[in-house]
Amino acid sequence: MEKPVKLDCRNVWKLYGDAADGFLDNRTSEPTAEEIHAAGLIGAVRNANVRIHDGEIFVIMGLSGSGKSTLVRCLARLIEPTAGEVLFEGRDLLRMAEKELIEIRRKKMGMVFQHFALLPHLTVLENVAFPLEIQGIGRAEREARAREVIELVGLAGREAYYPRELSGGQQQRVGIARSLAVGPELWFLDEPFSALDPLIRREMQDEFLRLQALLHKTIVFITHDFDEAIRLADRIAIMQDGVIIQVATPEQLVLSPASEYVAEFTRHIPRAKVLSARTLMRAGPVDGATAGEVAASDRIEDIAARVVASELPFGVVDGAAGVIGSIGRQAVIEVLAGIQHRP
Repeated sequence: MEKPVKLDCRNVWKLYGDAADGFLDNRTSEPTAEEIHAAGLIGAVRNANVRIHDGEIFVIMGLSGSGKSTLVRCLARLIEPTAGEVLFEGRDLLRMAEKELIEIRRKKMGMVFQHFALLPHLTVLENVAFPLEIQGIGRAEREARAREVIELVGLAGREAYYPRELSGGQQQRVGIARSLAVGPELWFLDEPFSALDPLIRREMQDEFLRLQALLHKTIVFITHDFDEAIRLADRIAIMQDGVIIQVATPEQLVLSPASEYVAEFTRHIPRAKVLSARTLMRAGPVDGATAGEVAASDRIEDIAARVVASELPFGVVDGAAGVIGSIGRQAVIEVLAGIQHRP
């Protein structure tokens, strides 16, 4: 059953230039990229439509200049879209009064950016508690809440440290804790790990997934790294020149890219990282003995060693539906060997 829509982006545009505000008025058709350019405008986001469901990790990715950061800033109304609607829990953020929008940002939205933006003169505890102080929450209550999220992100014992005394990964954990302190329902993260060393970045991705398993937030996450996207995302939107080219699961993007541009993003990704047991299985009742069971959603990368080592197939289980098929070593070996699999 599909989850409720938390954030609904409808026909959102962001044009830059002297005549941007009136350019879309009274038009009977969508302007082309050439028409936008001829008018001396930049089409940073063009007619974006996307529905983000409650509790999902929705990743937006594209090359530099594709419009992904601009789109997220439109979704959070950090910048004003030229046109369109952004519905948060059914209410249009673009038509809210400033006071109401500020209240929603303070209590229902969290934001983490590439640059940690910690306040250098405040301790870890004070940095994390800062948004609660802005809300007017008393010191005892805000510090108690801050200590809870500091422990949640693995920084207990460092409450009295200053940012300069922390590593890059620890500073990013403080940024995450600060954004979580307000208990956001919607969490925006704009390339939060891209400034980190590869090993720390992997560690932070693991931490991020651990937190999501505990908290079940609705997350909009920007990255230009497809490896990162397929580790984290429930669904991915690929952008090019301000346009959303395709929205799909990582597996769907790999198996059925909507364009050559999307195919190029996925071309060098090992299929074992993306394909699931459901995709490779032989559907239907399982005849004979099996070596065990794997979940239909399990990635081939995670089950390959077990399946390849066994002469018997494994049953593929899908929750309450029980066993829905089987997967054997030959299918897995073909994926590991780079033999293309198509649905």
